[in-house]
Order: sequence, then C-alpha cells, then structure tokens
Amino acid sequence: MALKVAIQMDPIGAVNIDADSTFRIAEEAQARGHSLFYYTPDKLSYREGRILARGWPLTVRREGGNHFTLGNEVEVDLAEWDVVWLRQDPPFDMGYITTTHLLDRIHPAVLVVNDPFWVRNSPEKLLVLDFPDLTPPTLVARDLETIRAFKAKHGDIILKPLYGNGGAGVFRLDPNDRNLASLHELFVSLSREPLIAQKFIPDVSKGDKRIILVNGEPVGAINRVPAPGETRSNMHVGGRPEKVGLTARDREICAIIGPVLREKGQVFVGIDVIGDWLTEINVTSPTGILELERFDGVNIAAKIWQVIEEKRAV
Repeated sequence: MALKVAIQMDPIGAVNIDADSTFRIAEEAQARGHSLFYYTPDKLSYREGRILARGWPLTVRREGGNHFTLGNEVEVDLAEWDVVWLRQDPPFDMGYITTTHLLDRIHPAVLVVNDPFWVRNSPEKLLVLDFPDLTPPTLVARDLETIRAFKAKHGDIILKPLYGNGGAGVFRLDPNDRNLASLHELFVSLSREPLIAQKFIPDVSKGDKRIILVNGEPVGAINRVPAPGETRSNMHVGGRPEKVGLTARDREICAIIGPVLREKGQVFVGIDVIGDWLTEINVTSPTGILELERFDGVNIAAKIWQVIEEKRAV
C-alpha cells in the first residue's frame, strides 16, 4: 500500500547525502512507492483545530549537488497524511518541544515517527536515567558546588549541556583540571538549563559505539573512534566510523531497553555505548544508518519502513 509521507526536517539543500539518515529514509520510502512531502519546522502550525504544514512535494535522487526536486509550495492538513517523520536536528529547545505538542494532536491516527509524546519526554541524556545499572555514574545539576562534589568523588569526568547534540560543548575535566568554575560560568551565562556530568570512561579511546535499534531490536552497530587528541567521537567533530560487531554486553543492554523503546513508539533509535556502559539513547534525530549499510550491507532503511508499513496496515 502506497503511503503519503510528510517529513519535518532541516533544509534539505544542505544535507550530505552520503551521511544523512533522513535522506536515506526518504530515498527508501520513494523506492517503495510512497509519496513524499517535505517541510521545515517553522512551517508547522495550528489553526482552528487543524495541524497544518507549508511545504513541497519532494523527489529525491542519489546525485551529489542535485539530490532533490521540489514541487510547488502548498499548505496541507497533516491529518490527511499516513506518516509524519519528526526528523529535525536538536537543540532540544522550546521550539522543538512545541512541534511535538502540535504533532501529538494528529498521532496516532497519523503515525508520527518517533512518537512525539515520548520523544518529548525521553530526551537522549535523560532517558538513560531510567537505567542506572547500565550507565556510568551520572549527575544532572546546575549548581557549581554539586558538580564540584561529583568531580571530587570521581576525579575524571565529562561535562556537557543537557540538551546539546553532535558533540558540541562536551568537555573532559581530568583530576588536574582547573577550569570547572570557568566552564560553569560560561554554561550558565548561555542557558538556564542544567548540565550533565558522567564519570569519564577510558575505553572511549577505543571508540564510542552507535547501536541502531529498529522497533526495539538491535540491527547493527558502527564504532566511532575519536580523532587524535580528541575525547569526542562524534562524526560531526572528526570521529572516524569503522565496522564493529555487537558484544554480549551490547545485546544485554539492548534486551533491557528495547522493550521500553518499542512500548513508547520509538521506531528508529541510536544508542551510544562506551566499553560496557550506556551513555545516551538518541530518539530525536538519530544517525548512522548509511555507515552501517556500507559496513554490513544491510538495508536498515528498509527495516524501518517494514515496521512502519506493518503499523499502518493494522
């Protein structure tokens, strides 16, 4: 059955078609006979009981620099669509959160992927708090003295914004570091949000594993190795992807969190594992499927669409 698919995402002209998971999802949808409509988050609105989006019919192709064609701009009622993808990148700010409230009003009659209620209530660095036995020692706080005490206890920590993404604003503070007060001053001058701190995991030098789960089931992983002199392994900041398999510990983690993700309607999720520890559960706009497809030859986008098509056929 052909589906009408709307994709809420950042401007498509700027995407890297060799790395962007949203583009790969759109490409697979088109190959399966589904029609595509694209809009940016600022074009989403509520008007007198209707959830509207102003955007464009979309055709995609795997041609660098010529990867899409737009039809004429139109305004549509999203209640008339079959599937809406919530795929813009964080920051997870009030603008982002407002889009989840609006899309909540058409879900589940229209299947919103991932479920916007649980996206809103499960930001990447907070959902892990539900699984303290799987995570390194973690602190969420804004108060400097509380963070100082955590650092004094664990010595070597990672400090980062609670709602950041892509490795931005991530700092390692080792036992000899003297910059905590200055960093705290900078962070609190930029935002009213708390910070998150975790005990540093030395195994990060071997890589930060991104495991992809589709409807709660692990389908593969890539390892992201930090660049020389870097603590961060995000590909946005120079991390190198490499082929890797799933360990027994990885499968144990997935077996524990997978049913929770499935229950909460989180169809496409990327979790981060360093050594034996779960550090993040990415539900807002996870990436990594293109790298995984290249390494393992598995069509992850097809697996995602199989789940969606089954949900729409019910």
